[in-house]
Amino acid sequence: MSNNIIIINGPNLNLLGEREQSQYGSISFDQLKKNCLDKAVKLNLDLDFYQSNVEGEIVTTIQKSKNKFDGIIINAAGFTHTSVAIRDALDIFKKPIIELHISNIYKREEFRQKSLISDIATGGIFGLGDNGYILAIIAMQNMLQK
Repeated sequence: MSNNIIIINGPNLNLLGEREQSQYGSISFDQLKKNCLDKAVKLNLDLDFYQSNVEGEIVTTIQKSKNKFDGIIINAAGFTHTSVAIRDALDIFKKPIIELHISNIYKREEFRQKSLISDIATGGIFGLGDNGYILAIIAMQNMLQK
């Protein structure tokens, strides 16, 4: 059985490998995308990989995902701490959601330690670097098989 999932990436993640490597590592966004797509193929998952720096585009993508995808993995990046609109769109999704962050937001600045989406996510992965994406894909596959 194949399941459809989407990984949604928020602002500045398109600059992975170029910015704050001490927080986010040296992997490029394109390499991260390739790694995720390769893992999905091995697990017989259909995966879309999306990134936007625009809050409204992310909200629209989540809304459209309701009828197309069986699960969402989201790294909302800076919008994690500020976007009620993204939170509300995720709350309407009503299927498995994994919140993902490359860095451990709970060990960072105080303003980054509050997630507006954690309480509606099925689960979360924080601070495991780009490997967190692979772990999230595996976890999502396990959830969808149950």
